[in-house]
Amino acid sequence: MSTPTVDVHAHVLLPEVDALVEGLPRLAEAKALDARRNGPAALAVSGPMVRARIPLLTDVTARLAAMDTQGVDVQLVSPSPSHYHYWTDEETAEKLCRLANEATAAHCSAAPDRLRGLGLVPLQHPDRMVGALDHALRQDLAGVEISSHAPGRELSDPAYEPFWARSEETGAVVFLHPFGCTLDERLDRWYLSNTVGQPTENAVALSHLIFSGVLDRHPGLKVIAAHGGGYLPTHIGRSDHAWSARSDAGAGCAHPPSSYLKRLYFDSLVHDPHVLRELVRAAGAGRVLLGSDFPFDMGADDPVAALRAAGLPDADFDAVRGGNATTLLSLE
Repeated sequence: MSTPTVDVHAHVLLPEVDALVEGLPRLAEAKALDARRNGPAALAVSGPMVRARIPLLTDVTARLAAMDTQGVDVQLVSPSPSHYHYWTDEETAEKLCRLANEATAAHCSAAPDRLRGLGLVPLQHPDRMVGALDHALRQDLAGVEISSHAPGRELSDPAYEPFWARSEETGAVVFLHPFGCTLDERLDRWYLSNTVGQPTENAVALSHLIFSGVLDRHPGLKVIAAHGGGYLPTHIGRSDHAWSARSDAGAGCAHPPSSYLKRLYFDSLVHDPHVLRELVRAAGAGRVLLGSDFPFDMGADDPVAALRAAGLPDADFDAVRGGNATTLLSLE
């Protein structure tokens, strides 16, 4: 295979960020909200799961060995979404993003031919986002990771326009990875907070980008949606119908919602070969990228095998396996 196999959904744990927020008054409140949203049974499983994976999340040697086992040549490494901390004040948030950017860059610099990185921006403080993005890019990171919303703000909020404009101007990758779901206690059993919450948040966030016209105003944005974009790509027909049938739905974007799927990128982490084939059909083979959610338990231990199970034509398989990401990330 002449094209490298590239996993665009892999995480790093950053003790520096945890140390920065430790002891801050609002941290306990944030942890209580997380506990309420997930429920005690999920937390009892997630804690030991994460602790067992700390070497993979922090040690480059362990990461590279796991990549070799998976047959992955390059990872696009993003901070664990638990590091967002969108409750922090402006000064703390700026420090947090700088720390995250520098620590992620340092992790990737240990194997620069195999690891590319993404930083963080303070989604709760739109005025600070462009500066944090520029800082990430100065660390030789490929872009930044964001959640599906910040408290009181959706991604369609006009306050984010300078960030979208700067991301488009610089060619920065924006990795959309939700953390937490506002359905709260409705999802606090059976790990519904993740299995239902994550794809719901992806669908809501992407719909805000589409219906508000963000993608019309910034057609060059490089947005990668984690988890295959959630429910949206396979249920986009309902959005198209609303756009054509209702004046309130169609007022914000110039084209049918389904057409914008071909302006976005999606990782392949959908856990079902039939859904992956439908994602490729809906978005186009040139818009789907291999993703594993390394190294968490909701990820794919063998992402290439999961991709192969979809039975795509050879050209599409190779594009998703690494060709698309090689172009997007300008890998040599």
